[in-house]
Amino acid sequence: MSVVDVDSARLKSEIAAFYAGFGVPSELSAAFESSALLVPLIGPEDRVFTIESGGLAWLCAFTGVQEYARFMTARGVGADQTYRFHTFLGRRLREFAADLPEPTGVAVDMLGAAPMAFPPEIADEPSTDGEHG
Repeated sequence: MSVVDVDSARLKSEIAAFYAGFGVPSELSAAFESSALLVPLIGPEDRVFTIESGGLAWLCAFTGVQEYARFMTARGVGADQTYRFHTFLGRRLREFAADLPEPTGVAVDMLGAAPMAFPPEIADEPSTDGEHG
């Protein structure tokens, strides 16, 4: 048993089903929202760690300590250093991301064997073609 035990078994199972070709999007989303995930903290004020990719900001989240450690090691953080994090339910991460000023998604287990992205919901832009209803 790890020092930090998070409940993400259902999410891992749904991600595996997705990669196997028989995942159900609504089940994947529900599993994400109910899973506890580790979220890296940075800086003296403990801000959640985000990266930018594809023109979007992404909150990084991990289904367990091993996935989080793999990511931090790849970023050059030594094994003897402290990896600060907070535990959030996926639903809270989604709400937090939606409240940020720029479109932000949640990336789960980046650099792991089965990474998964939950992109932000982006509202359609109003029509600017000059037509009025």
